[in-house]
Amino acid sequence: MPKFFYSPEASIFFSALSKQRFLLTLHPKPISSSSSSSSPHPSTRSFSPVPTDQHVARLILDQKTPSLALETFEWASKIPNFGHSQSTYRALVHKLCAFRRFGTVQQLLDGMPSSIGSAPDESIFLTIVRGLGRARRIREAIRVLDLVRKFGEEPSLKVYNSILDVLVKEDIDLARGFYRAKMMERGVQGDEYTFGILMKGLCLTNRIADAFKLLQVMKSGVVKPNTVIYNTLLHALCRNGKVGRARSLMNEMEEPNDVTFNILISGLGRVMEAVDVLERVENKGGPVDVVAYNTLVKGFCGIGKVKVGHRLLEEMERKGCLPNADTYNLLISGFCDSGMMDLALDIFNDMKTDGVSWNFATFDVLIRGLCFGGRTDDGFKILELMEENRNGSGGRINPYNSILYGLYKESRMNEALEFLIKMERLFPRAVDSCLKILGFCREGRSRDAKIVYDQMIGEGGFPNVLVFDSLIHGLNREGDVRSVFELMNEMIGRGYLPVASTFNALISGFCRQGKIGSALKLMEDAIKRGCGPNAESYRPLVDAFYRKGEPDMGFKLLLQMVEMGIAPDRSMWNALLLSFSREATSSTKDDTCGNMLQSVIET
Repeated sequence: MPKFFYSPEASIFFSALSKQRFLLTLHPKPISSSSSSSSPHPSTRSFSPVPTDQHVARLILDQKTPSLALETFEWASKIPNFGHSQSTYRALVHKLCAFRRFGTVQQLLDGMPSSIGSAPDESIFLTIVRGLGRARRIREAIRVLDLVRKFGEEPSLKVYNSILDVLVKEDIDLARGFYRAKMMERGVQGDEYTFGILMKGLCLTNRIADAFKLLQVMKSGVVKPNTVIYNTLLHALCRNGKVGRARSLMNEMEEPNDVTFNILISGLGRVMEAVDVLERVENKGGPVDVVAYNTLVKGFCGIGKVKVGHRLLEEMERKGCLPNADTYNLLISGFCDSGMMDLALDIFNDMKTDGVSWNFATFDVLIRGLCFGGRTDDGFKILELMEENRNGSGGRINPYNSILYGLYKESRMNEALEFLIKMERLFPRAVDSCLKILGFCREGRSRDAKIVYDQMIGEGGFPNVLVFDSLIHGLNREGDVRSVFELMNEMIGRGYLPVASTFNALISGFCRQGKIGSALKLMEDAIKRGCGPNAESYRPLVDAFYRKGEPDMGFKLLLQMVEMGIAPDRSMWNALLLSFSREATSSTKDDTCGNMLQSVIET
């Protein structure tokens, strides 16, 4: 067999861990004390078991370097009564390819006929092609055809397909050229996998017209398009917004499957059209699985028709398609988003009754829904159930951050801080960073707090609402309105709608800088998002308009306050009257002031 040269530092046959694993495999049971005592010389009874080629192949694959893999291979060849096989050679080829030692692979293959009496088999050539593909050495992958012929064999269709697959991932035009020159011109007839690879390449590069041409070639040829081919093209059409054409193409299919339906419903975007497609699939006798139904449930929940989604669950059960945890989780999320918390809890309890296990997503979505919906105490109860569950949170902080947001939203800040401190047992690093930020902000060191925040984000951390609230107030006190605005956007982007006390800081900051328009826009946006303003939200805006000499605008804001049930305080009324008294230089102004006061009384 061939000899190989190794690096001088490789002075052992294989790693100690692999050797121990290998010996344990050969000796799965310890030698009993009784058997050893029956012979005065136990060592004379010892024997050297012969490993199987599967054992040696596994051992080679376990090595951490190509040198150790080669030495392990050499070591096994010296074991009495052991002979290498295609499987041990394949394991070594795989290991060498992983480290891009393709020259050594060539030497290894050259020695196989004399070593084991046979040339490399198909699986070894496939391993080489895939290794070259991972190394992105695509031209060399094509030359594997010549390597196969060197051993007096013709490449199999699997080898051709494997090379084609490598080429498609890198260059679709090169792949098409390979198919024409190396396969068609040599009389190599492709199969479903060949055309599937080409279709995938064309669709990934959005060559839709060429993909349809390939489909027509298949329809008129020996190899007819199968469901996978159609689904690949359907997915490309939907991805490019050609949903109508995708629906027409589906009508051509003889055997649409659940994947077909899932592609179409995801691409349609309009739930009723998706329902129509589902009915067509069912009428054709095609299967509609739980994934397809879940996609529909998600669609109905997304447009606020969660009760229709719930009826789909009942329809699933009636048709013998059992809903899974994802089905229930989608409905829980839908009911929470629609403000129907009791129905969300009913679905949660139904899962237990129906024998469907709660998973982390179940707890996470329900705790979030309850806390964001103003029912934090119920969120606490679900959190306790989650912690009693076998897997708990699985080290994920999201449900706990939802509790913090619920307490923040209900102005229970002392409880929120106590809960954060308790979280330290489960999430020591995250809580430590949060407490540092809160501490720096209390000490007036908001810049230092921002540095810790940026570090947390850089490490992939999840800042909670207390972090955002503290930073916004701290940076606002320092007059850094730009950073406050960026943090507010980040806070909202993470799903935390600020309460009035938080966005008031930004409104007052804008007003101090004379950016009344930005402050007013922020107020309007907050109201649209469902953030309830209070009197402190309006005060800086009203004062800013009065100082600017625009009492009419200030008065409009006062009217808006009254309409929203927010009572202006005495200082705001005094400012209004003072402003109008300065402006009342004519009887017209007096009348205007009177009319405005009358409108407030009527409101």
